Amino acid sequence: MMRIVDRPSPNFDERNCRRPVDMVVLHYTGMPTAAAALERLCDPVTKVSAHYVIDEDGTVYRLVDENKRAWHAGVSYWRGIRDVNARSIGIELVNPGHEFGYREFPTVQIDALLALLGDIATRHQIMPGAYVGHSDIAPQRKEDPGELFPWHRLAAAGFGRWWGQDFKVSPHAPALTPGEKSGAVLELQLALDRIGYAIEGSGIYDPLTEAAVRAFQRHWRPAQVDGVSDGETTSLIHHMAGQMQVRRAAVERNASA
Repeated sequence: MMRIVDRPSPNFDERNCRRPVDMVVLHYTGMPTAAAALERLCDPVTKVSAHYVIDEDGTVYRLVDENKRAWHAGVSYWRGIRDVNARSIGIELVNPGHEFGYREFPTVQIDALLALLGDIATRHQIMPGAYVGHSDIAPQRKEDPGELFPWHRLAAAGFGRWWGQDFKVSPHAPALTPGEKSGAVLELQLALDRIGYAIEGSGIYDPLTEAAVRAFQRHWRPAQVDGVSDGETTSLIHHMAGQMQVRRAAVERNASA
């Protein structure tokens, strides 16, 4: 059973958006303790908040009503959405983060997250490609929830996407590095755009491309998080972009039927 404790935060406003909630953004708190994180998220001076905080023991704290706009995403972008706060539910997972001793997320904490996501899904329609991390929507600024977060477990439960057994590294996939300029870089950028990242198709492996590749790796290829698109990363980016495109086409067909 999910245990929810109300811990109201004053840091919210109206969503003021005609579109329904259709995203979930996952964060880690990045602070030494849960108490410190809750205090900060409930302090009106900080002007930051989230809808929920999940402690490492599985306790779920409800800070902001889902109908309100919590302040968790900051300057961000995903699939054409720039006011991510207006369209999303923000969930913070208690974890010290990279600054204070990043560690794995306890099983009981992820169990509570899955229960919460199942509860949220009864009220909001969240497509698999709209479960994202803070690093996905702000790759140049953020790195949470990080490479230790079990995205594959969420996807297995229906909350997100993961690559399947049909994925194979293409022997023709180029290894691409920062600073490179080529048609293959342009194709990589277009694939990252199809997935959802804020990126322009310049054909130049610039710092924004490097940041997006690093964010992609944190989410889908956590064994390598360096911003370099080797053959496997390049193959996987194109594979995931293809999955997303097929899914979107199916949704559009169903909507017009």
